[in-house]
Amino acid sequence: MNYALQIIANVVVLLLTAVQLAMLVRAVLSWFPMEENRFVHFLFAVTEPFIYPVRRLFERMNWFQSLPIDISFMVTYLLLSVIIMIL
Repeated sequence: MNYALQIIANVVVLLLTAVQLAMLVRAVLSWFPMEENRFVHFLFAVTEPFIYPVRRLFERMNWFQSLPIDISFMVTYLLLSVIIMIL
């Protein structure tokens, strides 16, 4: 039983690490003007389900609305890091 839980935890860590990597690639690509393509759509499809709830929470609470950067992106990345460390 303990071995099965360890395997599940490792798979979840691997998936969350992949999401973090996709978030980093998305952030770097946002610095360059480029046409939208399938890869960019894929990055948004993978990362947005993780970022959107935090962004929505900040909008409801009216937090960080006046800042020129997306704080929800950084908070999501940090939350994923904390979850990975816990697992």
